[in-house]
Amino acid sequence: MRIELEKRPDVSKLYAFVSPLLALVLTLAFGAIMFAMLGKDPVEALDAFFVEPLLEVWSLHELAIKAAPLILIAVGLAVCYRSNNWNIGAEGQFTIGAITGSYLPIVFYDWHSPLVLPLMLISGALGGALFAAIPALLKAHFNTNEILTSLMLVYIAQLFLDWLIRGAWRDPKGFNFPVSRDFAPEAVLPAIWEESGRAHWAFIFAIVAAIAVWFMLRYTLKGFEIVVLGQSDRAGRFAGFSSRKMIWFSFLFSGALAGLAGISEVSGSIGHLQPAISPGYGFTAIIVAFLGRLNPLGIIASGLVLALTYLGGEAAQLSLGVSDKVTRVFQGLLLFFVLSCDTLIYYKIRIVWSRLKGGAA
Repeated sequence: MRIELEKRPDVSKLYAFVSPLLALVLTLAFGAIMFAMLGKDPVEALDAFFVEPLLEVWSLHELAIKAAPLILIAVGLAVCYRSNNWNIGAEGQFTIGAITGSYLPIVFYDWHSPLVLPLMLISGALGGALFAAIPALLKAHFNTNEILTSLMLVYIAQLFLDWLIRGAWRDPKGFNFPVSRDFAPEAVLPAIWEESGRAHWAFIFAIVAAIAVWFMLRYTLKGFEIVVLGQSDRAGRFAGFSSRKMIWFSFLFSGALAGLAGISEVSGSIGHLQPAISPGYGFTAIIVAFLGRLNPLGIIASGLVLALTYLGGEAAQLSLGVSDKVTRVFQGLLLFFVLSCDTLIYYKIRIVWSRLKGGAA
């Protein structure tokens, strides 16, 4: 006996729409079971995790802060994945974007100009794009597996950041703590509505990027090229499209958005460089992209949902005394159920009974 997956000839649009919702429901159900096994009241725990963070205005600002990098990174990843290029290294591109964007306020800390912040954002996007160019180069010209190369580069980026902060970029007035100088006011991303909370312009960047990419995918030739090459490389060649150029475009584009997310997070939320600048945004954004069906508008909604898991995890630690690892469990469950539901939508499960040689069943 063996189990096979047989591709369905037609995929129900209704099931495809319902699939992410079903994945959310299953995640909540299994999350409730998990809390019960931990000795916590499931209803109280889910309320603390998903409802309480939405009841205060300042908490909604924090939700926007956590959603901004997730949406920015996931929108870039959606372009990659729809073109059949598997960038798994957005966390590293996020980190390099934070480093390159922080060069001006750390090295030239005496320079006070309105140009500082725009140059920081451009440098962050360029840094992320150049770091993403490494797996693009290896795949386009050496046929190297981009999943492995982009993933391994994450560790290089993180160790490089740690080396910088503990060495050349460590604040000389920081009492030997591994942090950089605090950014000058000109280098801090301003808040959207400072009177009610500290959500900053990175959230606006994320929404604008999502809408712009949605328009590109739906109404432009480049969007058509992305879809065609993603579905069939051979069909793309017949249409005159270059898969090699698409590798470069998708990686550079997603790397630029990840780098922009990195410098926006450092400039808007943290105010300096430190060894840990991300709770795993680059990896969580993969879940965001698939939960949003690789649709930039859907990614806005899924980014808010995943941001809520971060915010709810922090609230649950305080009110319930559970580990911060609960957040990762929820994110892992969500990814598992999203992929499982999608598999059942696109494929039928067949059980094949084969006879052994000699007539034995």
